[in-house]
Amino acid sequence: MRKLFTTTALVCCIMVCLAVVADLTGKWTGTLKTPDGGEFPINYTFKVDGDKLTGTGTTPSGEIAIENCKITGADFSFTVPFNGTDIKNTGKFYAEGDSVSLNIDFNGMAMHSTLKRADK
Repeated sequence: MRKLFTTTALVCCIMVCLAVVADLTGKWTGTLKTPDGGEFPINYTFKVDGDKLTGTGTTPSGEIAIENCKITGADFSFTVPFNGTDIKNTGKFYAEGDSVSLNIDFNGMAMHSTLKRADK
């Protein structure tokens, strides 16, 4: 009985540690390369609370709240309102590499960026 309790406690501790490691919450930064060869810095702050995602994007003009957020495991999506257009973002969080793969659809123009955790 004691061995079963110890094993169960160890498994629970490992699962809690993995959940903490796999947390998207925090500041993320990267560079978006546009099809015309330009580069645009992108910075996000995400907060995960259970199955809810909130956050902001930081621009030279200030912060913009992300909208229409969804998160399922390591996959997430949101939109960023910009000049009357909603920019669609879909991403995947990679806990082992501490990075985020982000696909951006700006009026049918597909772009990609890899974000790295900025607050470590």
